[in-house]
Amino acid sequence: MSQIAINTSQNVNINFITASIGERMVAYIIDLLIKVAYLVATFYLFFNIFNLGYILDSLDSWSQNAVYIVLTLPVALYPLVLESLMEGQTPGKKVMKIRVVKIDGYQASFGDYLIRWVFRLIDTTFAGIVGLISMIVSKNNQRLGDIASGTAVISLKNNINISHTILENINHDYVPTFSQVIGLSDNDMRIIKDNYLKALRIDDRQVITKLSDKIKSILKLEVDPTKMTERQFIGIIIKDYNYYTGKDS
Repeated sequence: MSQIAINTSQNVNINFITASIGERMVAYIIDLLIKVAYLVATFYLFFNIFNLGYILDSLDSWSQNAVYIVLTLPVALYPLVLESLMEGQTPGKKVMKIRVVKIDGYQASFGDYLIRWVFRLIDTTFAGIVGLISMIVSKNNQRLGDIASGTAVISLKNNINISHTILENINHDYVPTFSQVIGLSDNDMRIIKDNYLKALRIDDRQVITKLSDKIKSILKLEVDPTKMTERQFIGIIIKDYNYYTGKDS
């Protein structure tokens, strides 16, 4: 499996494992089965349960095509709508534990999913051969839609423990210090904790100092250096965030 280094808006590189072609194909097949099941159920209800087939007989060919388009539209919009609602996943991707992310570190937007959806018309050309070739030759297993939108599909199957997440063990009687941490996002806290732990492992004091200063700048905090060290400060910030967001273990 290859890795992709995503550079975040805080200019921090985080390594992710890219989803394999096999994982993406299985996810595609799962989604395809769901779409086929929808079509079978929809046309069975339309023609057999509600007996609405006679309506088509009274329409001209253009109107008949319009009815079929309406009935099949959810299948066409399936990836666009679900990736937008499920933050880069479809049911197939969720089962396979893979997700669409932006390479620049920002959350993928509806526009990004729309570009991927439009390019799907090209990627699925010749039974999907175009998209398959693109994933094989591209650096990060990207199909044309991924390249155009600046996205990649990553695996979420990494073996992780609490130290690799934004979660932090806190006591039930914990008293927070900085309420300003509610201004941070989960992604901000993930970046903070990931880089803090890396700096601790190699005793990189420079990174810890820069990280501490960055947090103080973002949250507009004035911390008395005589009362806590930079390491204590960052540790408190992480615990406070878990306290206020209810993300304790």
